[in-house]
Amino acid sequence: MNFQQAERMFVENGLEYSKILHEKLEIYNDFLIEYNKKVNLTAITEPEQVWLKHFIDSILFAKYVEIPDNASIIDVGTGAGFPSVPLKLYRNDIKLTLLDSLNKRIVFLNELSTKLSIDVETFHSRAEDAAKNENLREKFDFATARAVAAMPVLCEYCMGFVKKGGKFVAMKGVNEDISSFKKAASVMGGDKITETKYMLGGTDGRKIFIINKISHTPIKYPRNSGQIKNKPL
Repeated sequence: MNFQQAERMFVENGLEYSKILHEKLEIYNDFLIEYNKKVNLTAITEPEQVWLKHFIDSILFAKYVEIPDNASIIDVGTGAGFPSVPLKLYRNDIKLTLLDSLNKRIVFLNELSTKLSIDVETFHSRAEDAAKNENLREKFDFATARAVAAMPVLCEYCMGFVKKGGKFVAMKGVNEDISSFKKAASVMGGDKITETKYMLGGTDGRKIFIINKISHTPIKYPRNSGQIKNKPL
């Protein structure tokens, strides 16, 4: 995609754009598409859709969430690096940690970060195990996830990473509703949930949920994956 096309898409979604960002996203796009031929990372491979549904949608985090300078963010179940790697390219001051349960994705992310010349930490672990790790538990200003699971499940997977006073930010489709996870958020130490609706590319509805962490997550959470999935909070 040429610079003018990409810039127009960013501006239409209320985002700033630059030639430096464009160069980085081109590297990301090319490496993602090439790597996807041997490791299944994404079903979206058409350049315009990659730019819109992966890059722009990820970076919209910065439009709807106030991110302090040098904030620490962990991306739980990051997959091919969404939303956090495009966000890191947009806001290089962010201190980024990438977590995924599949090592082949971690290998991709390590190679990608080298190609993009960005400093990130990667962890190969299941979220419920990593959240019990003393080096990760309640260490981050933000935890984020994008459409990984239903919100009651995501709250349990993710909120143990967030420090008291931090936030869990979930990027979801329009069908999720606050009432479905208010209890889960509260149990995990959260309160003051906000919801922002937006249109991606003018046609595709999305929601961003922000849960403020007001107290520590009880030590028994998260439970094991079977309990989380079979009996959501």
